[in-house]
Amino acid sequence: MSKIGRRPIKIDENVDLVVTGSKVVATSGDKKLELDLPAEVSVTITDGIVLVGRNGNDKDAKSKHGLYARLVSNLIKGVKEGFTKTLEFTGTGYRASINDNELTLIMGYSHEIKLPIPETLTAKVVKNSIIISGIEKDKVGQFAAVIREVRPPEVYKGKGIRYSNEFIKRKAGKTAASK
Repeated sequence: MSKIGRRPIKIDENVDLVVTGSKVVATSGDKKLELDLPAEVSVTITDGIVLVGRNGNDKDAKSKHGLYARLVSNLIKGVKEGFTKTLEFTGTGYRASINDNELTLIMGYSHEIKLPIPETLTAKVVKNSIIISGIEKDKVGQFAAVIREVRPPEVYKGKGIRYSNEFIKRKAGKTAASK
């Protein structure tokens, strides 16, 4: 069995989790998330604990067991507290701003890049960092990846957009390498 799939998932206070057929619905206040379950995975709730099981022992069922356990856990955490990703940018003249639900990036190109912020997410610009937050982990991560792709960090001077917890291994330039 999957180590992650076997773990019981505790339902936090103020979070309602309902399983109806092949759908799991998590709500907390005005936040609501849904997850469709495949036929290979089953979810049961007992005494405030969620157990994810699998219906069968084939390879497909085994591979989905841990995945859907983690997705159910993300539903609970998403409606309870949400997810946040922080991106930092460094470089001369690099700027970011938010106007009319659109993120505008000036990253050393001849033009500015405008990215529409998805409806379910919120973005904030604080000095040299961009903070993305929302209740759906996959959408927060995807939008952060799209922003990072505008100007990935380069290894010689460290310029570009990187995640706040990302370490960029720096390389020595030609002059330093030849001495």
